[in-house]
Amino acid sequence: MNITEKILAKASDKKVVSPGDIVDTNVDVLMTHDLTGPLAVESFKKIGAEKVWDSQKIVIILDHQIPAESIKAAELHKTMRQFAKEQKIRVYDVGRGGICHQVMPDQGHVTPGTVIVGSDSHTCTYGAFGAFSTGIGSTEAAAVMTTGKIWFKVPQTIKINVNGSFAKYVTPKDLILNVIGKLGVDGAIYKSVEFAGLTIHEMSIAGRMTICNMAVEMGAKNGIIEPDNITKQYLQNKIKNMPDFLTLQSDIDAQYEQIIEFDVSKMEPQIACPSSVDNVKPISEINEIPIDQAFIGSCTNGRLEDLRLAAQILKGKKIKDGVRALIIPASQEIYKQALIEGLTEIFTDAGAIVCGSACGPCLGGHIGLLAAGETCISTSNRNFIGRMGSTQANVYLSSPAVVAASAVTGKITDPTNLEVKQ
Repeated sequence: MNITEKILAKASDKKVVSPGDIVDTNVDVLMTHDLTGPLAVESFKKIGAEKVWDSQKIVIILDHQIPAESIKAAELHKTMRQFAKEQKIRVYDVGRGGICHQVMPDQGHVTPGTVIVGSDSHTCTYGAFGAFSTGIGSTEAAAVMTTGKIWFKVPQTIKINVNGSFAKYVTPKDLILNVIGKLGVDGAIYKSVEFAGLTIHEMSIAGRMTICNMAVEMGAKNGIIEPDNITKQYLQNKIKNMPDFLTLQSDIDAQYEQIIEFDVSKMEPQIACPSSVDNVKPISEINEIPIDQAFIGSCTNGRLEDLRLAAQILKGKKIKDGVRALIIPASQEIYKQALIEGLTEIFTDAGAIVCGSACGPCLGGHIGLLAAGETCISTSNRNFIGRMGSTQANVYLSSPAVVAASAVTGKITDPTNLEVKQ
């Protein structure tokens, strides 16, 4: 079996599972947040349940509409706080956590080999740690709250082998955009995508999280990377019991629906153009499109590694007049470290605004919305129509390096070209 099949077999108390099998699976952790959580709580109460199956295995994180920008949002937050108090569930409130997909692993809620579900489509991020993790609906979350179980159809698996070395300013974000561009938004519907190869296993945890985070953008049920020593080093002070990684490797004779090879050696920065994540072009084919806003953040690219890369490009430079630059660290811990390292000072000196850890403009929240006719270059994971404000605005997706360079020039720019001009 491959790693996804092994995890589902163990969680379903079976020795072997095969693609297409329906399995009744024990859930290790359920995550919900302020946007989808209130409906889950409402559904939980309609079921008639009085207590959740295990309060220690449920995590609530307020991150989407924080601080509350409306009375409605404030009421939703109040609902989640009250439910957490009643059920004795851990809640990461405003200013005490950050974006859910960063908080979960950093606070020890993600363990390799476990089954994690969340009422958010980008729950697939935790596959970066060798967990089977996937997004579910709010009413499904209510059922999990009640029973601690959920059924799955064991997915077919696509294996993506990645080799080669990244050129300067080419990042894991460029890799996953390239993969989605090749496979399409429907190229992996209800399939597991296993990322492997030397390039993946030399990659930082931050890079792996970016890749698994966007697996859902090609329709995947989950994205996953076999855990290794890099995983162990990242998690060793965060979780109590580290699993035996040898049991979490795909077997040599594991079966895959298909195996696809990627070589990043000659890859240039990639841009997902409006208004679909698979409308991907190399930056050399983008004709220096003017921008109004540059956004670095989200559950895809708001990590410390991303901020350091952006600061490297922005140091000593100024944001172009007429361009708004927003930088949002993925968690309060990352925000704090950015302060310690002087990154925040670099950003503010350049003319960017650094906001508190939250989802921000990625979901059309109350920070950084676009007006009709405006264009944003963003490190987030979706560029759908209306995703970041007006339905008549345009959103391009790229890496922190490209966003930072574009903020300086006022148009979509290859960071290498920015160096040449200096």
